[in-house]
Amino acid sequence: MVVIKACVFFFLVLEVTSLLGSLRQDTEHSLWSPWSPWSKCSAACGHPGVQTRTRTCLAETVSLCNDATEEGRLCMEQACSACDLTCPMGQVNADCDACMCQDFVLYGVVSLPGGAPASGATVYILTKTPKLLTQTDSSGRFRVPGLCPDGKSILKITKTKFAPIRLTMPKTRLKAATIKAEFMRAETPYIVMNPKAKARRAGQSVSLCCKATGKPKPDKYLWYHNSTLLDPSLYKHESKLVLRNLQRDQAGEYFCKAQSDTGAAKSHVARLTVIAPDETPCNPTPESYLIQLPHDCFQNATNSFYYDVGRCPVKTCAGQQDNGIRCQDAVENCCGISKTEEREIQCSGYTLPTKVAMECSCQRCTETQSIVRGRVSASDNGEPMRFGHVYMGNSRVSMTGYKGTFTLHVPQDTERLVLTFVDRLQKFVNTTKVLPFNKKGSAVFHEIKMLRRKEPITLEAMETNIIPLGDVAGEDPVAELEIPSKSFYRQNGEPYTGKVKASVTFLDPRNISTATAAQSDLNFINDEGDTFPLRTYGMFSVDFTDEATSESLNVGKVKVHLDSTQVKMPEHLPMMKLWSLNPGTGLWEEEGDFKFESQRRNRREDRTFLVGNMEIRERRLFNLDVPESRRCFIKVRAYRSERFLPSEQMQGVVVSVINLEPRTGFSSNPRAWGRFDSVITGPNGACLPAFCDDQSPDAYSAYVLASLAGDELEAVESFPKFNPNAIGVPQPYLNKLKYRRTDHEDPQAKKTAFQISMAKPRPNSAEESNGPIYAFENLQACEEAPPSAAHFRFYQIEGDRYDYNTVPFNEDDPMSWTEDYLAWWPKPMEFRACYIKVKIVGPLEVNVRSRNMGGTHRQTVGKLYGIRDVKSTRDRDQPNVSAACLEFKCSGMLYDQDRVDRTLVKVIPQGSCHRVSVNSMLHEYLVNHLPLAVNDNTTEYTMLAPLDPLGHNYGIYTVTDQDPRTAKEIALGRCFDGTSDGSSRVMKSNVGVALTFNCVERQVGRQSAFQYLQSTPARPSPASTVRGRAPSRRQRSSQGGQRWRRGAASLRFSGVAQQPLSN
Repeated sequence: MVVIKACVFFFLVLEVTSLLGSLRQDTEHSLWSPWSPWSKCSAACGHPGVQTRTRTCLAETVSLCNDATEEGRLCMEQACSACDLTCPMGQVNADCDACMCQDFVLYGVVSLPGGAPASGATVYILTKTPKLLTQTDSSGRFRVPGLCPDGKSILKITKTKFAPIRLTMPKTRLKAATIKAEFMRAETPYIVMNPKAKARRAGQSVSLCCKATGKPKPDKYLWYHNSTLLDPSLYKHESKLVLRNLQRDQAGEYFCKAQSDTGAAKSHVARLTVIAPDETPCNPTPESYLIQLPHDCFQNATNSFYYDVGRCPVKTCAGQQDNGIRCQDAVENCCGISKTEEREIQCSGYTLPTKVAMECSCQRCTETQSIVRGRVSASDNGEPMRFGHVYMGNSRVSMTGYKGTFTLHVPQDTERLVLTFVDRLQKFVNTTKVLPFNKKGSAVFHEIKMLRRKEPITLEAMETNIIPLGDVAGEDPVAELEIPSKSFYRQNGEPYTGKVKASVTFLDPRNISTATAAQSDLNFINDEGDTFPLRTYGMFSVDFTDEATSESLNVGKVKVHLDSTQVKMPEHLPMMKLWSLNPGTGLWEEEGDFKFESQRRNRREDRTFLVGNMEIRERRLFNLDVPESRRCFIKVRAYRSERFLPSEQMQGVVVSVINLEPRTGFSSNPRAWGRFDSVITGPNGACLPAFCDDQSPDAYSAYVLASLAGDELEAVESFPKFNPNAIGVPQPYLNKLKYRRTDHEDPQAKKTAFQISMAKPRPNSAEESNGPIYAFENLQACEEAPPSAAHFRFYQIEGDRYDYNTVPFNEDDPMSWTEDYLAWWPKPMEFRACYIKVKIVGPLEVNVRSRNMGGTHRQTVGKLYGIRDVKSTRDRDQPNVSAACLEFKCSGMLYDQDRVDRTLVKVIPQGSCHRVSVNSMLHEYLVNHLPLAVNDNTTEYTMLAPLDPLGHNYGIYTVTDQDPRTAKEIALGRCFDGTSDGSSRVMKSNVGVALTFNCVERQVGRQSAFQYLQSTPARPSPASTVRGRAPSRRQRSSQGGQRWRRGAASLRFSGVAQQPLSN
C-alpha cells in the first residue's frame, strides 16, 4: 500500500515539473526574438577563434528579459590549403597568385593616339584580383622589376578616357625586355543589332538577339521584360535570349542592356506577341480604308467622292515557323489580305471595277527595300557639294553628283543611319548626320545642309594663340579657344614648331539659319545606357595643318573660355560640358567639365568665364552643350489635301523641329535655337521630340516644318482665318500653345511652317490630355493616338492629277501591295513608271486621261488596271500651247512572272479635241510589234503599250526604281524636259512629244457632247475597237460642256482574245 502511494506521488511531481517547464519555455519564446545565425569565425585558417550570435528582447518592459542577449562559442577554421600554383620560371609570390623573377626587368613605352606620350597611365598585372604595379612617367615610360617573361602573364594598362590595353608578357631568356603600346580612345557601348518584334503561339520557342560594339567591347548583356530584369542564372543569356515553351504571360516588351568598363547602352524595345495555340493570328475583319474616286464619280449613298475598299493593318503575326531558333526568322509573317471581292462602282455614265478586301490572314510579309535620297548643299547660298563622298562608318557607300544629289540603299538590320558627308574640294565642313528612314520600305528624301569652311589663318606654333568662336554682327563671341605655345605636335608625336594653317568654323546658334546644318542629332548616352538630348550653345570644327606639307596636326593643351553672359539660363551654367562627336555612332561623348574663372576684359569690365580643357587629336568636331531633361512630343500628321481625311495620310514625310526662342529677350530661353530634330511620318503620323516646360508655357518654343521629296508641305493657316478644327487642336489648349503659321504677320512669307509655345500638358487637365503635346513618358500614347485625337497638320497642295487603281495600293507603304493580276505595280521591289507626252494646241489647258486595261494576258484581257488624269501644263514660251505628261500602265510580266501583258492604253483628252499627229518613230515601233490597236476615232488614241523602254525620241519615258514615287518623279522630270536623261519642272512642249491634239473652245449656244448624250440613247460605235470584238459605248462625264470618250474595252473588254489586233 505504501509503495503504491509513493509511485503516485512521484508521478504527480513529474507532471507539475513538466508543466512549469513548458510555461517557462512559452514565456521565453514570447519575450525574445529568434537567435541570429552564428558569425564568421574571427581567426584565420588553422587557428582557433570565436563565433557569436545575438537576439533582441521583445517585451514592453526590458526588466522581464533577464537572460543574455549575446552568446559566443569557440571555433576552428579549416586547415589552410597549400599553394597549388606552379611556376615554369621564377618563384611563387607570397599571395600565391603570380610568379616572380627577381633578375628580370620589364620596360614599357605607352603613347596616346597620334603618338603623344601617355603620362599617368596605370599598369596592373591580372591575377585573382588586379594588382597595381606602377604608373607611367611624363614621357609615357614605366619600369617593373621582378615579373617573369613567361609569355602567359597578362598586363592591363588604363587611363581615363581611353580603352584599357591588355598585353601578354613577352617570352624571352634575356634579363630585360621592352614593350610598346598605344591607347585607343574609349567609346561607350553602341547597339548595332536590336531585337526584332516577333509573334509566336504558346508552346513555341523564340530567340531575341542584341549586339553592341565599343572600346572596349561590351562583356556583359542584361535582358529586361516589361522593364523588369531577367535573372541571368535562370535564363543563362548573353547577347542572345532564348525562351522555350512560351507562355502567354511572357508576351510583352523586351530590350537588352550592354555593359563595358566605359558605360552601357540600351537597345530598342521589341514586342513579343504570344497567342493561344488555337487563336487566330490576325483579325479576319478588314478595317475601313477609303479611296478617292474620279471627279465624275460622286456617290449618292455616301454623299462623297470616296469608296471604302478596306485593308488589313500590316503587323507581325504568328505564322508557320521552322524548328530553327534564329535571331531573325527565316520567314517573316504579316497580316495581309487573303480574300477580295470584285465590285462595280456606278459613276456618271460608266462603271468602275474595284476589289474590296473581305478577309485578312497571316501570310508571308512583302519584301521591301529602304532607300535614302537627298541633296547636299551649302547652308548659306545653296551651292551643291559636287562629287563628294558619303561614308557609313569607315565605308564609302555613295557619292554626290553634279547637283549634289545622292542615293543610298539602306542595309538590312540598320536601326540608326549615320552618314558622314565629305567634301573633296574642302569648301565645306565634313558633316555627320543621323537620317531617319522608313524601315518598312520606300524612299525618303533629305536636304543636307553643310557649313562653309572658314578661311584659314596662319598661327605661330611657338606663340599663344586666341581664336574667337562666333561672329554674329554686333555681338560678342560665344567663346574663345586659347592654344598655348608649343602645343602642336605631328601625328608621330614629335613637337611641331613651324607655321600652322588653322581653320576653325563655328556654328553659332544665335543665327537661326544655321540650325539645319547642325551635326548629328545632338544625343548622348548616359551611364545607365539611356539616350538623352543635348541643348547646344555652339559647335566648332577645327582643322590644323602644317603650312608647308598640309600634314594634319594634333594639339595638346587647349583651353575653351565660354562667356557666361551668353548662357541665359543660370541653371545651365553648372551643367555645361565640352563634348566631341563620334562620327561612327553619331553620338556626342563627354570631353570635360567647365570651371568658373574671372577675367578682366578691359579696365571697366569684369566677366566670368567658364573654362574647359581639351586635347585635339583624332576628333575634330566639338560642342558646348548641356543635357536637358524637360522633354515632350508633338503629334504631327501629313495629308494629301485640305480635307484631312485619315485615309489620305502620307507616309515618308520628313517633319523637322527647331527649338527656338519664342520672343526676343525672354529671360529663361538662352538662344535663337538650341536643337534640331527630324522624324518620318508613318501610317499614324509622327511624334516629334522637343523641349517643353510645365511652369511657364513660353519658356520653350518650337518651329515645325515638313517636306516630301524635297518639296515643302503647307501648314494650316492661322490668319486671317483661325479655325481650330482645321488646325486639328481644340480650344482653349490651342490658344495656350499660341499657334502661328509663318505668314501670320507677313503675307509674303512662306506658308510651310508653324510656330508654337511648348506648354507641357497638365496631368489633371482633361482638355490637355488628348494631344497634341505629350509628356516624354507618354510616347506610346502619342504613337498610338487615333486620328480623332488632337494633332497638328501639314498638307500637300492638290495638283491637277488623279490616280485610280482597281487593286488599291498605297505608294507610301510598299507592304500594302497585294498579289493580284490587276495590280498596277506587278512587283513590290521593282517599280516601273511609264509616261507619254501629249501636246495640246489650243487656248485652254486640258485634262487628259489614260485608261489602262489588260491587252494580251488571258487573266487580264479587257479588265481595268486603273485610270490616270492629269491637266496639261502651259508652255511659257509659246502662246496657246500646253502639254501633259500622262502616266500609263507599263507592259511586262505580271506578278506570277508567267507571261507578259501588253497593256491596252487609251489616251483621251477632255473637251473638243482631235488628234493631228502621232510620233513617227512610235507609230513605226507599234506597227512592227503586233498586235496593233485600231484608231478610227480621232478624239482619242489607243495603243498596246510597248514592252521596251523607248525614250524621248518616241515620246515615251520609262524609269525603274525600288520606290514608286521616285520612279514617277524621275520619269516626270524627263518628260517635262523632253530628254531621256535630263530633269525639269518647266514644260517644254516642242521636244519629246508622242501625240498632238488640237483642242478648241466650244461655241456658245452649241449643244455640248454631254447634253447630246443625255438626250440620245447609247449606241455602238466602231471607234477604238478591235476587229471581231464587242462594240464600244460612249461614257458620259458629269462635267458640264466636257466629254470623255472611252471604248467598250474600258468597261468590260472581254472580247480581246489572243488573236492579233489590226487597223
